[in-house]
Amino acid sequence: MASTTQKTQDTLGKVADKARDAASTAFDKGKEFASTAADKARDTAEDLTTKAATGMTSLADTIREHAPEGGFVGSAAETVADNLERGSRYLEREGLSGMAEDVATLIKRNPIPALFIGVGIGFLLARTLCRD
Repeated sequence: MASTTQKTQDTLGKVADKARDAASTAFDKGKEFASTAADKARDTAEDLTTKAATGMTSLADTIREHAPEGGFVGSAAETVADNLERGSRYLEREGLSGMAEDVATLIKRNPIPALFIGVGIGFLLARTLCRD
């Protein structure tokens, strides 16, 4: 009887070890998959950020080419083009992670206005998405 009990315990121990090994392997593979997916998402986001910066610079050049020189409209067009170029340089320099840090800092410094902006955006999204 003692020998049967011992064999059963040994068998259960081996099964438990195999289950633990299988779970560990599955966890490691899941962690590797998540890491790879996160890397791809980060690379894609950075690529899109670079493309947006390039597009902003191109748009600034187009505005300068087609805007009238002088006058109110010309001055406004030059201001828009300058701001597009500054935004483009910011995107290239900071990237997505730098932008996220800047937004977090801005929210920490101005929590009440950030809250109102968030509520306003939520309201506008709700109105847009919940139309009959």
